[in-house]
Amino acid sequence: MALKAKATQEFIPIKEVRDGVVVLKNGDLRAIVLANSINLSLKSIDEQKATIMEFQNFLNTLDFSVQISVQSRKLDIRPYLLLLEDRIKVQNEPLLKLQTREYIEFIRNFTESVSIMTKSFFVVVPYTHTILKSDSGIFGRMFSGKSKEEARLAKQVDFEEKRSQLEERVLVIQQGLGRCGINSAQLGTEEVVEVFYKVFNPGAVEGKIRLE
Repeated sequence: MALKAKATQEFIPIKEVRDGVVVLKNGDLRAIVLANSINLSLKSIDEQKATIMEFQNFLNTLDFSVQISVQSRKLDIRPYLLLLEDRIKVQNEPLLKLQTREYIEFIRNFTESVSIMTKSFFVVVPYTHTILKSDSGIFGRMFSGKSKEEARLAKQVDFEEKRSQLEERVLVIQQGLGRCGINSAQLGTEEVVEVFYKVFNPGAVEGKIRLE
């Protein structure tokens, strides 16, 4: 008897991404914060020690766990080349057009021979609430005899309460990173989906997720 192949989605613990929040199948929530990097080698010895100490203090003050993920992807240079092509169209000076064309060819040949990588740094912020976890919990018992609309509203209240607690944790993370000189921003729904798409499609080139 042939075994039926399972879909990839069955192995992924994600139920949905709503309002930038990852909802797991067990009801837990996750937020993803994109952080920039700082070059310690450009700082003085005292500045390096101060930054490391501040980051250590930041981690020690957390009363919840976080996951730090680093994604290394091949940089997609095509948008930059298209931008240069557009510059050629509006340039009136023949010499500038020629130099821009030569520069485009240089960039194209260079990136074909050398892999240009870009790194993205993410902090995954979790929230778990064992009481308001599923329909079998307190909301499920409270609204077991109610209509589907009332049950839907109960689930929405459950989600909003969890998200409020999660956003407080995200704020703690962003403030802590800020004290270390690290800028950060919480990803929205489209950006979160793009992150997971790249995780499960490692051959895809670097996309548009950026920290402004």
